[in-house]
Amino acid sequence: MKVTLITGASGGIGEAFAKRLAREKHHLLLIARSEHKLKSLCEQLSGQHQITAKYIAIDLTRPGSDQTIADEVTRQKLEVDWLINNAGMGTGGDLLEYTLEAYHHMIHLNMDAMVALTYRFLPAMRKRKRGTIINVGSMAGFGAIPYMNVYAATKGFVKYFTEALWEENRLYNVRTMLLCPGATETGFFEAAKIGEDRKSSFSSKNMETPEQVVASAMKGLKKGNIMTISGLQNRLSKMLLPLIPTKFALKTWGNLSRKNLKLEIK
Repeated sequence: MKVTLITGASGGIGEAFAKRLAREKHHLLLIARSEHKLKSLCEQLSGQHQITAKYIAIDLTRPGSDQTIADEVTRQKLEVDWLINNAGMGTGGDLLEYTLEAYHHMIHLNMDAMVALTYRFLPAMRKRKRGTIINVGSMAGFGAIPYMNVYAATKGFVKYFTEALWEENRLYNVRTMLLCPGATETGFFEAAKIGEDRKSSFSSKNMETPEQVVASAMKGLKKGNIMTISGLQNRLSKMLLPLIPTKFALKTWGNLSRKNLKLEIK
């Protein structure tokens, strides 16, 4: 049975992808840590849309999680036709405010897990000459961001990895697309331990909904985009970024962030 595998599917953009694709009659394999949320979502979507929705509750930061997922796909005789690497996490604040362990978890989830799952399921897609891979990046991936430095660097990795993968897969008829949302109404800030008093430093007032981001992704995929930036404001920002000198941009962002974050230089 052909399935669409979505990571980080228990909420936010991942859940919005699951709901949109269930309406379009995709059978689903949902991945996240929360078994309770996944089970409830699978029951809801299978009942509403007469599709098969399965789940694997697993922590993708755990070494070997990609092998566990691949083994379960083989055991259940599933065929991963679409792979949506959406799971991710972030930080916001001075580098030393978070533990080194937290950064290791973020690096593993945002980069390693994406590469590993792509590596697991790409061979079968190439053999079939059919498949779709969507990697969820971020507007943060277009340049260095003071006080969000490690997160931005991981999303830069997602950008370059996906763009190169597009060319490598093109002749195999495997669609590959980078999705770049900006600040979105998800649990990102809570998970990153960014409180309401600091939220404005890393987001705009006009945040998109996960459903808007997914709608942009589906339009971009239909057009054959290598990259889809969700939201007019974000697309305009991307056009302006190359025009601003790097040192000026970093100093301006850094000064604003220090003020908003109420950071004291001792």
